[in-house]
Amino acid sequence: MGSQHTFAEQVLDWFVTHGRHDLPWQQDPTPYRVWVSEIMLQQTQVATVIPYYQRFMARFPDVHALAAAPVDQVLHLWTGLGYYARARNLHKAAQQVCAEHQGHFPDSVEELESLPGIGRSTAGAIAALAMHIRAPILDGNVKRVLTRYFAIAGYPENSAVKTRLWELAESLLPESGIAAYTQAMMDLGATLCTRSQPDCNRCPLADRCQALAADAIATYPGKKPRQDKPVKAVQMIILRNGQGEVLLEKRADTGIWGGLYSLPERPLSKPTGQDEPAAQCSTEFNGLPCDLTAAIRLPQVRHSFTHYHLDIFPLLIEAEPNTNEAAGAADSDRWLWYPLNHSLEVGLAAPVKKLLSGLAKDPHPVSR
Repeated sequence: MGSQHTFAEQVLDWFVTHGRHDLPWQQDPTPYRVWVSEIMLQQTQVATVIPYYQRFMARFPDVHALAAAPVDQVLHLWTGLGYYARARNLHKAAQQVCAEHQGHFPDSVEELESLPGIGRSTAGAIAALAMHIRAPILDGNVKRVLTRYFAIAGYPENSAVKTRLWELAESLLPESGIAAYTQAMMDLGATLCTRSQPDCNRCPLADRCQALAADAIATYPGKKPRQDKPVKAVQMIILRNGQGEVLLEKRADTGIWGGLYSLPERPLSKPTGQDEPAAQCSTEFNGLPCDLTAAIRLPQVRHSFTHYHLDIFPLLIEAEPNTNEAAGAADSDRWLWYPLNHSLEVGLAAPVKKLLSGLAKDPHPVSR
């Protein structure tokens, strides 16, 4: 028996007793259900995803329901998961599946990969888990297992390293039991071969793991070359009217927080957030009156993205009586009066949701 078969059999034997079998997307693993779970699980832990997934499935039980929904409703159910391009692509892909494939997911990795937001690993996971197609995956968990087992040096996202890992992932696939094997590899990385403090004593692959044999588990996978994240600063204007509503602005579909509702922003020249109020503020928001001299400074909020930190300096301003009319006249598709006492089904940027929740609990904060 070759070592490749031994690898897959060891993994499959372990999975029967020690793998995860009760995750919500494992119950009735249709291509739609597996696809949604795989997109949610990108960059996000299972424990975080489960309640989002359950709410999402309750609202959008099939691809037709998702395709027919307004994108704002989809973003609303995604609020808090982050990486919102995932939700926009999910919506676009659902519409494409309905328009071009009559609501049936294509049954090849190549066609799946052509859908918005689906890369090679996600396509492989849908194919293997829901269609029992013999296709490899290479998510973060699998990369960790393979780099340690074979002692593959270098950062896994490096082109040459990634190519080698894909070759290994494909060569190790079993002839049968592909769905179980795929789930097993993800479970192995998530539960035993973890980033820190891996449980090597319980690992079914420990006897041939090259990193373990060399006492070098911590060396693999190779670390991303360190770069200090730059810090950007912005001022967010919380314009509140007499009805307890706050003015939100819908962002463009592309870029950070694309398609979400956020607070109107002003750039800051001073990273401390102590810029002097700008007299021309009213012109920045399509004529909406904002007297910054009467603003209440709220505590700074730091929100970290993959590539930079964003320091947010919120200013609370009580709106003038005619603000609602001005907003309606300015651009009804762009502006929204958001009630603090209940939630509207729109997508909110995570720090904005945090600011609004804080203001709902403490309607009369004191300037810091």
